Amino acid sequence: MHQLTFVTQQALFLVLVASGPPVVISLIVGFLISVFQATTQIQEQTLSFAPKVVVVFGSLALAGSWIGAQLVRFAFHVFDRFPALVGH
Repeated sequence: MHQLTFVTQQALFLVLVASGPPVVISLIVGFLISVFQATTQIQEQTLSFAPKVVVVFGSLALAGSWIGAQLVRFAFHVFDRFPALVGH
């Protein structure tokens, strides 16, 4: 049971680490656009949505190989520990 808890904890941490770059970049771009909208008094919803989508896809394109490598490394780690997880 301890092994399963450990692997679950690692999986949740991996989700946080892998989703971190796009979320942080989206947060920064959203903040900058909201400051721009507040100073210019432009209240267009698509002005904040479109740049965030472009930046998130760009960050996924740049960090995609690293995220994929982390996921593959975790999958190999889980399969190496599989006998201990099922109790054999």
